[in-house]
Amino acid sequence: MSTAHDSDLKIVEIKAYPTSFPVKPEDSVSLGVGRAVKRDAIIVKVTTAGGLVGWGESHHGRAPGAVAALVNTTLRQLTLGMNAADVVGVWKKIYDKQLASHGMGAGTCLAMSGIDQALWDIRGKAVGWPVYRLLGGVSRPIPAYAGGVSLGYQPPSELIEEIHPLLAMGYKAIKLRIGDTPQRDIERVTAVRKAFGNELVILTDANTGYDIAAARAAMPGLEANGVGWLEEPFPAQDYRSYALAKTFGKVPLAAGENHYTRFEFSRLIEDNVITIFQPDVSKTGGITEVMRIAHMASAYKIQCNPHTSMTGINMAACVHVLASIDNGGYFEGDVSKNNLFRDELVSTPYTVDKNGCVLPLEAPGLGVEVDENFLIKHPVIEGPSYV
Repeated sequence: MSTAHDSDLKIVEIKAYPTSFPVKPEDSVSLGVGRAVKRDAIIVKVTTAGGLVGWGESHHGRAPGAVAALVNTTLRQLTLGMNAADVVGVWKKIYDKQLASHGMGAGTCLAMSGIDQALWDIRGKAVGWPVYRLLGGVSRPIPAYAGGVSLGYQPPSELIEEIHPLLAMGYKAIKLRIGDTPQRDIERVTAVRKAFGNELVILTDANTGYDIAAARAAMPGLEANGVGWLEEPFPAQDYRSYALAKTFGKVPLAAGENHYTRFEFSRLIEDNVITIFQPDVSKTGGITEVMRIAHMASAYKIQCNPHTSMTGINMAACVHVLASIDNGGYFEGDVSKNNLFRDELVSTPYTVDKNGCVLPLEAPGLGVEVDENFLIKHPVIEGPSYV
């Protein structure tokens, strides 16, 4: 096992690369936030004095150029010269100097998440360990569901046709996109349940597409079909609507991809309404913060099912986290069609076995290799991601 001296771990460069590619019409998916027209991501590269390079993903926040600029200016200047192994110290400095007061709020959380992931990648490479071992985990099968930007608003017959190959890949659970209308949503869910039987785990995600009336109308049908959770029927901070929706039925409410830092998740615990947590390592503050959130939730027997972002960097990080916590749930497998951020930007981030499970990568750090030429070939496309 190799080790690096503190002088070698000094952060000497941080660079964020906003990157995009258009979505072909035949690959576009309609869901609660609209129809996808492009994919965006921000790739963060951190370099140490000893030559170690770490990679991370910051979620684009639908403003990839702006979030990347925040990494490349303020956050870069705050963290240059610090020790790459000091993930807690770097996190605290960004929090104290940028996020706690007069900062950019969610934008800072997104930006710092990519830096934090890259630092964990460096930590693993410095000692020759995969990240899950640094986090206290062990390699073990993690159940996965078929998710990502997929399984959207289609006629039930087409939806069933899309699901068949996913089950052939090994998936035992899927996530359907709802938030269209309650009637059409329940028609789709019912058709899928009828086609594949009770053994298939069906999860649903409204992508904030519901109001109170729609959630009330949809809940009985979701419950009748044995749906495992209703994810984000409302915007993240619409706490009153979530509290009302809890009274509509027994389907657990899930959220968290748009809740930032342990401080917002602490409110979810106090409210006791959202009981399936879905923090995103590219949004909520990185691996460091997701581990804090997971440990905090564990004390209340709340399950964590990390939300995955666009690239294989995030996906690999999610599996490492899930292998390292005692309240982990599903890994969100990305079954989006032609996702170049999963298939071309990086080496294979995960594989699904015949039992519908994934394992963490064994190479040092996050375990994925990044093709820097991809970032040159796919510059940022500014503008809305969904229309």
